[in-house]
Amino acid sequence: MATEQNVGTTEHTLDKSLLLKMYEQMLTIRRFEERAGKEFAAGRIPGFVHLYAGEEAVAVGVCTHLSDDDFITSHHRGHGHCIAKGVDVQAMVAELLGREAGACRGKGGSMHIADVHKGMLGANGIVGGGFPLAAGAGLTAKFNGRGQVAVCFFGDGAANQGTFHEGLNLASIWKLPVVFVAENNGYAESTPVSYHMSCRDIAERAVGYNMPGVTVDGLNVLAVYEAAGEAIARARRGEGPSLIECKTYRYYGHFEGDTLTYRTKEELEAFMARDPIKAVRQSLQDRGVVTAEELNAIDQQVQERIDEAWRSAEAAPLPAPEEALTDVYVTYP
Repeated sequence: MATEQNVGTTEHTLDKSLLLKMYEQMLTIRRFEERAGKEFAAGRIPGFVHLYAGEEAVAVGVCTHLSDDDFITSHHRGHGHCIAKGVDVQAMVAELLGREAGACRGKGGSMHIADVHKGMLGANGIVGGGFPLAAGAGLTAKFNGRGQVAVCFFGDGAANQGTFHEGLNLASIWKLPVVFVAENNGYAESTPVSYHMSCRDIAERAVGYNMPGVTVDGLNVLAVYEAAGEAIARARRGEGPSLIECKTYRYYGHFEGDTLTYRTKEELEAFMARDPIKAVRQSLQDRGVVTAEELNAIDQQVQERIDEAWRSAEAAPLPAPEEALTDVYVTYP
């Protein structure tokens, strides 16, 4: 049976350095996406861009529990997952710009950033493409016996793909250490959840695969952190997979250039009033954990880091023409 879970006492037990790390990572994601949106609008980023702004609490709340030895799979809106998992921001910007210094040497672009050294197995342009990859990573983790975990991030639209059911079923049968994280931002591209899903919560589907399912406030990083901590610890103990649904919201369109005719300005304003980054900042100040000056210093450092990443990436060379066929492969019948 799926349950709803709210934040408990975590904020009062976490140390200051960890809370500030989560704040810094969330802010880095936000500033990265804001700059990417501007650069795309100016015509300086090739291909498509799907921005993660508004959903930062999910990636950070989950990935704070992970190390480089753990795995994650992502989707087309993957910048936040990359940053939260520790992928180099400068290499990410270079990848957006198609430069040789990019995380994938300029050949993947926004929707296919990966860094296996950080356990980031890749963003994915295929809706629902991450489920079988996460199951495979979970099988690897179980075989290795080192307590590794695989986390599969996916959107509400992907919850209706066949791979969702196949991935959860296989992970449950084999008791794989996989945590499935649904980022329910209310829309599958432009189709509202109320139309494309017959159940109220994605987490309700967990019961069909004999695994725990929980729905949390995806705008509250500490609520996500608590739920993810329990699921990840369970996976590390060899007790099998879990499903976490995070109710969240994206500030931008499905893709840059989206006309957004399917939602209202009032709806956006209501969610922005609950902004996850502002909420953390206010809470830290109200509780006397940190001063406004300390937070302002972090804000400045993050902005300088983003600005420097863009300056460096813009100065980096494009891949040489002879590199077109390297780092790619085909399978033959």
